[in-house]
Amino acid sequence: MTPPRPQPVTIAGSAGALEALIEDPAASASPAACMVVCHPHPQHGGTMHNKVVTTLCRAANDLGLPALRFNYRGVGASEGSFDDGRGEMQDALAAVATARQRWPDAALWLAGFSFGGHMALRASMAPGVGAVARLVTIAPAITRHFGAPQDIHPPACPWLVVQGDADEVVDAAEVIAWCRRIQPPPQLAVLPGVGHFFHGQLAALKDTVTTFLTQSA
Repeated sequence: MTPPRPQPVTIAGSAGALEALIEDPAASASPAACMVVCHPHPQHGGTMHNKVVTTLCRAANDLGLPALRFNYRGVGASEGSFDDGRGEMQDALAAVATARQRWPDAALWLAGFSFGGHMALRASMAPGVGAVARLVTIAPAITRHFGAPQDIHPPACPWLVVQGDADEVVDAAEVIAWCRRIQPPPQLAVLPGVGHFFHGQLAALKDTVTTFLTQSA
């Protein structure tokens, strides 16, 4: 399927305007679901153009559904400056609010890669976000930012964690052990021989995510 043309949009963030892109293959006002995707750490080169981020968007688009990706404050044309995760969480919530407003009847899917996986998980638990229908976290930097697994209260929806076992950035063993201690545990897909950036493995990543998104809740 040919990817839809990205449509630039501006999100009103708490630190100023945020740069974002919407890709909507059906251009429908009433899709069944929509995906908001959070990008990796802004101080380590993360942007909404990251190839794992765009792969997540393609997974939604190939199902005929829209995806919204955005730059955190201080990244690209987004106003503001890095805020050590606090402001970036507000940016993610602003992106969710934009998606809710644009597609009010759509189920909300949240996704993120690395630091963005941490943001997506936090956003799914934030007060006022409302029901989350799917949560996808790719090589999530969760053990660096969260405490004990028993303190995690993820949404009552299917949750996928995809982790490469050759990850050179995030400790795969820690992530796997952390996930298994959460109750109820997320669905965990461990990809053998895959590093943090999924070089040469984006098709396998998309297939794994698509299979999860099309499963019954």
